[in-house]
Amino acid sequence: MFKKNPFGHYLILKKWLIRYMGFMTHRRYRGFNELEIEGSEIIKNLPDKNVLFISNHQTYFADVVAMFHVFNASLSGRIDSIKNVGYLWSPKLNIYYVAAKETMRAGLLPRVMAYAGSVSIERTWRESGKNVNRQVKMSDITNIGTALNDGWVITFPQGTTKPFGPVRKGTVHIIKRYKPVVIPIVIDGFRRSFDKKGLMIKKRGILQSMIIKKPLEIDYENESVDSILEKIEYAIEQHPSFLKVIPQEVLDAKKKLDVTRQWDF
Repeated sequence: MFKKNPFGHYLILKKWLIRYMGFMTHRRYRGFNELEIEGSEIIKNLPDKNVLFISNHQTYFADVVAMFHVFNASLSGRIDSIKNVGYLWSPKLNIYYVAAKETMRAGLLPRVMAYAGSVSIERTWRESGKNVNRQVKMSDITNIGTALNDGWVITFPQGTTKPFGPVRKGTVHIIKRYKPVVIPIVIDGFRRSFDKKGLMIKKRGILQSMIIKKPLEIDYENESVDSILEKIEYAIEQHPSFLKVIPQEVLDAKKKLDVTRQWDF
């Protein structure tokens, strides 16, 4: 009953938080809107720890909440489906996600969500809406390593909800240092469904999507940082070259109609 995770959080409290939050948010992905899932059979065959999920980012919280749903549903045998929220009765408790410290301190709800699995870090390039330039805190890297040693970690390597932002090299250094299994995820539709924070439903009837890809093949010892960085950009479909393959007529239609997928600007 009083068992804690490496960050000092009581597992029984974390379990009930995930159950409650999962129940409260389920209809956001299967009800008000629908979540189309592809590739979740990969989840069930992953090791119990040292797995790093990398994804593009569209809202502060809705993205990662959806992943909690999909991961736990897959582990309970629901492939590409989150039907019946009962899969959260026994959730995987060693799932963590990397988030900006200032975001997780901005109100009571983010603080509660932080207890459910946040590994909070200080961003080196931006704070309080202003550009900054500071060194990476080694304690942040160590905390991510602690989370990987205990279980699974979700990270958004661009560090922003803006599309096609640069992938931060810090993610690559974590990969080379801790050598996790790296699973790419591509999401779409969340920006249209929710507000920027991912707490309020902005529009109903949106088809959200989540594609879970096979593990990246990485030579942890010999591959360069730039090579791994480029692999990440392609894997999460955020490499600048993806912009060139979008027909201009699609971009024009995007301004008028909310019908395109995979290219959520």
